[in-house]
Amino acid sequence: MLRMSIAPGDNGGTVDLLVIGGGVNGCGIARDAAGRGFRVVLVEQDDLAAHTSSCSTKLIHGGLRYLEQLHIGLVRKALLEREVLLASAPHIMWPLRFIVPHNAHLRPAWMIRAGLYLYDHLARRRLLAASASIDLTRHVAGAALAAQYRRGFIYSDVWVDDARLVALTALDAAERGARIVTRTRCERIERSGAGWSATLVDRAGARSRIGARAIVNATGPWVSRFLSDSTPLTSRRRVRLVRGSHIVVPQIFQHRFAYLFQGADRRVIFALPYERAFTLIGTTDIEHHDDPRRVAITAEETDYLCAAPNQYFRRAISRADVIWAYSGVRPLLDDESSDPAAVTRDYLLDLESPDAPFLSVFGGKITTFRKLAEDAVDRLSTALGRATRAWTKSAHLPGGDLTAGHFAVFLRVLDRRYPWLPQVLRWRYARAYGTRIERLLDGAMSLAQLGEEVLPGLYEREIEYLRRTEWAVSAEDILWRRTKLGLHLPGDAEARLQAWLERTAVEAAS
Repeated sequence: MLRMSIAPGDNGGTVDLLVIGGGVNGCGIARDAAGRGFRVVLVEQDDLAAHTSSCSTKLIHGGLRYLEQLHIGLVRKALLEREVLLASAPHIMWPLRFIVPHNAHLRPAWMIRAGLYLYDHLARRRLLAASASIDLTRHVAGAALAAQYRRGFIYSDVWVDDARLVALTALDAAERGARIVTRTRCERIERSGAGWSATLVDRAGARSRIGARAIVNATGPWVSRFLSDSTPLTSRRRVRLVRGSHIVVPQIFQHRFAYLFQGADRRVIFALPYERAFTLIGTTDIEHHDDPRRVAITAEETDYLCAAPNQYFRRAISRADVIWAYSGVRPLLDDESSDPAAVTRDYLLDLESPDAPFLSVFGGKITTFRKLAEDAVDRLSTALGRATRAWTKSAHLPGGDLTAGHFAVFLRVLDRRYPWLPQVLRWRYARAYGTRIERLLDGAMSLAQLGEEVLPGLYEREIEYLRRTEWAVSAEDILWRRTKLGLHLPGDAEARLQAWLERTAVEAAS
């Protein structure tokens, strides 16, 4: 049983490392440290990836637009990570080719060509194709565009299921010995001898205490507030909260390519194929001054995200087309930039009290989470006097050890092994769980053996797997983070699933 908790009211003992925050950076640090032999506990006040880490644009990318802002070092760092991450989890990540229609009023062609050349060559590529100029009157992606866009460019980046990336990183940490404790808030951290003592509070209000030689503050948007409100420490560093919103509309185009559009305000907007039946459009960059828990797209942002692609696509969209929208607060390292879109996406690791290490994570982006975690654990190893070796660069995430490393080959193997699974379900399981599909199915040889079909395409076996193995508790956890079935099901699906979860929990307890 991987889901371990700290007994309320008991002394949880002493561990090497207590990580506060179950987003991508916190889970990455817990995984890296556990793999180096540290005793690790991670606590998260909500679900894993409940906030920023599940609200990204779903891309592992260098950030083409950051080249124009001369953030060359950040772009290179991110580009070096693209293929490392892609090789680690090819079931939840895959190459994506981007179409850039040329709008001569915004940027000259030579500038785009130069930027793409630099993007291609800042880091070695083995799996991703190079950029090129294209004739949009002949390319399949040109058919969806307005007639005036006849010339364009194409380049490569990587798609990622961001929430599953976090869940699988946490799972890998747990399988290497870390304890992952969700829905538990770290109320207070105090000095205790040569280390720290933390008071934890679960959803029922029960308290527990745990000692740790070192602390990691990976609370994302709450990093500064957590320091000031819950610890005896302060920091000169601050994060700048910037809201990024996205909309999902019915499929605008039916091919496998994505688009990058240049807006009249010189920002860029992505339009991505999403969940086989939709188009995902984002993102905005708006200063956020409210509680990071209270974040939602505004009418103005919705209009903006409709207007930008309407300058390029033949078929216009409006607010009425928006099926779903989501917003996340990015905790960007405050570099005093006057433009939220220009604030650096790099990270800073602030190590306080070297005799009792307390490390706070400021900034960062999903693309660099593995490198951030490696840097953090390197520093903590030194501070704790432990000689350790980095290991994650060549490691797979759970389910990522596909046949020959190729998803298409893996899918053909599953076609032969599980012919009784409907094709759509087999494809979804393959994408979500990779080789862990064998643990999910656990010897099942028919749909009937998967148990009750609680919602269309969602069987009891999968629900129990997610509860037992991936810390899923609520219907929202299952329908919107562990899967994206919420997009495909009727509007009452979440309420129906929540009622089923509560009923079966009561039955199991009686």
